[in-house]
Amino acid sequence: MRSIRVETSSATILLTEAPEKKIRDRQTGEVATDAVTGETLMKIGVVYIDGGESSLLQVTVPESGVTEGLTLGAPVSLVGLVARPWENVFNGQQRHGIAFRAAAVAPGAFPVPVGASA
Repeated sequence: MRSIRVETSSATILLTEAPEKKIRDRQTGEVATDAVTGETLMKIGVVYIDGGESSLLQVTVPESGVTEGLTLGAPVSLVGLVARPWENVFNGQQRHGIAFRAAAVAPGAFPVPVGASA
């Protein structure tokens, strides 16, 4: 399916869940890996705030893209964030959603309000 780039320059993104290994199969405990590179995938939780609205997102990031210095509740930057719609059938029920993936997550900064002086 098509990936859609997500514009993050005007958003405030706060870390709500620390990076942890993404599990591919909950029954076996198999860790998810990138299909091309074989690298371990991590998942993080963020709140994405833009235009007066907020959303809680789970974002997948390759292990090498998780930088040091991340703090819960602090702003982060999601490099190369994309959204990918998905759908499948599980136990006879059709499910669908949007998966988010970034190339990297790094400590960020709160945006400066328009008209604010330094």
